Amino acid sequence: MGYNCCDKPLPRQGSKPLERRTVLKGLLGAIAGLGLGIKSFSSAQPGQVGSGPDKPTRIVVADAPTTHHLNLYVAQELGLFAQHGVAVEIASMESLSAARDALVVGAADVFWSCPTVAIAAIAGGAPIRTIAQVKIPCTSVLLVPADSPIVKPADMAGKTFAGISPACEAIIALRRLASDAGAAFTLATMAGGPAIAALQAGRVDGAILEEPHASIAELAGFRVMFREAAEAIPCRTINARTAFITDHAAALRRMVQAIDEANAIINAEPVAEEIVAIAHAFTGAPPEAIVHGNHRLKFTTRLDQEGLCELGDELVRMGHIRECPAGFMYAREFRGITWE
Repeated sequence: MGYNCCDKPLPRQGSKPLERRTVLKGLLGAIAGLGLGIKSFSSAQPGQVGSGPDKPTRIVVADAPTTHHLNLYVAQELGLFAQHGVAVEIASMESLSAARDALVVGAADVFWSCPTVAIAAIAGGAPIRTIAQVKIPCTSVLLVPADSPIVKPADMAGKTFAGISPACEAIIALRRLASDAGAAFTLATMAGGPAIAALQAGRVDGAILEEPHASIAELAGFRVMFREAAEAIPCRTINARTAFITDHAAALRRMVQAIDEANAIINAEPVAEEIVAIAHAFTGAPPEAIVHGNHRLKFTTRLDQEGLCELGDELVRMGHIRECPAGFMYAREFRGITWE
């Protein structure tokens, strides 16, 4: 029950865990002060290209491990990136914000993230652009004790819920649902593992959790509420450093092609034995929780521009950013490929 994809990754369980490919070398002085939580290093430099004409382009992906990034892990483990001429190196990070910061200082080239993390960074002038979607829809939900008095949106009034961030898409959606019912709740900010612990201890009235935490809590007997609240909201995007896009757009397009192939494999059989094994190896999530919730993760690379724009506008209303960066959020090199 202590698994938390936003905290320090747990050691892998099982008899023969898959090898994790991690990298980061150089710029250590710059990133140490940012507290990026880098786990290990290899000799690769971000954006480094092999010396020979047929050598693949190396792409460093800063990653905060979660089953939401399963297409990254599947493409890596099944050799799809290599088939498309790119050598992806995955650098394990403590959090999505740490992954974002790795791009800002040039220590990584790409990161998978909640769209609000990328939108806020781009709006603030960070040298990042969104190149593809990861999955739709948002699958985070509110979980409450089985005997909770919360049965309708108005019942959220005065309650305290644990959740990862006020800018989380599901929390934004649930606040809107509560507001429409004339209710308001208090958010206790905490990551997934601590949120489940607080829920179990009765310190909060509910917890707003993403997969696999939502499945962990549901399997423990907690009740899912208002699943439909966030179902229309896009979840997770692939974002790249602008200088890397300029220099290696073709390689990034090949990377996205590999992700498309991984998506097709996952979506066809999301709880296939190999898929569950890969998810467990990269995230440490319990296999039973992966099996329980993986079918909810609908992977795609096609950007939901309307939904992302709505999220940007919501961040403006919340005072997190001055204006939505809709006009320059997406990499023009991917126009006609992942967005129009």
